[in-house]
Amino acid sequence: MGAYEKFAQVYDLFMDNIDYEEWADYITGHLREYGIEDGLVLELGCGTGTMTGLLADKGYDMIGVDNSEEMLAEAMEKRVESGQDILYLLQDMQEFELYGTVRAVVSVCDSLNYITDRDELRHVFELVNNYLDPEGIFLFDMNTVHKYRDILGDTTIAENRDEGSFIWDNSYDEEEGLNYYELAVFLPREDGLYEKAEEVHCQKAYPREEIEELIREAGMELLAVYDAYTGKAASEESERLFFIAREKGKAK
Repeated sequence: MGAYEKFAQVYDLFMDNIDYEEWADYITGHLREYGIEDGLVLELGCGTGTMTGLLADKGYDMIGVDNSEEMLAEAMEKRVESGQDILYLLQDMQEFELYGTVRAVVSVCDSLNYITDRDELRHVFELVNNYLDPEGIFLFDMNTVHKYRDILGDTTIAENRDEGSFIWDNSYDEEEGLNYYELAVFLPREDGLYEKAEEVHCQKAYPREEIEELIREAGMELLAVYDAYTGKAASEESERLFFIAREKGKAK
């Protein structure tokens, strides 16, 4: 098994609980609410390109940015299979560069929680504002403090499936607001044995008020905050929030 193929299996096993099609419908609905029915859209932290491809299917000219060569290799394989015209860029979202502006920027699957420094997150928001068209829209989700502290906390999750098994050992540092999880995945081989792959992840739990403040500091206008992908208002019990912000400052 090649390195890219193994990585794709690990990623798909761990992320298969996400209803990407439902999320894509939700995102598209909000884009259309603000008059964005086509044109250039950027996905930050696009991963293996699942959401990028779904939004391309809905008529958007997609650009995907990610800093993982393995993920983008899988994304480009999907692009070949689908025949879609998607531009993928191997870039860190903290320093991404485009050739021009886009109508909207999207970031899903708590990609922005991986930015653990407040100033660095504000800088990403500033870059987004810079590359948005006048009054362009920024849609993104982030996991909440409630989810990291009260739902995940210090726990171990283990699942055994036909396509593989995993052990997720989670810990939350409340003082620093950092959530760590060590992921061990066991993938079946043709000889009946299992191959082990390990990853360590760290994400930052930002209070909702701090995210809203960073949006304003970056020069954008906050439009709405929702309980992500549910259609409900955000609350203290929300595990994931969905933010909508608008570019502010450019002349039309």
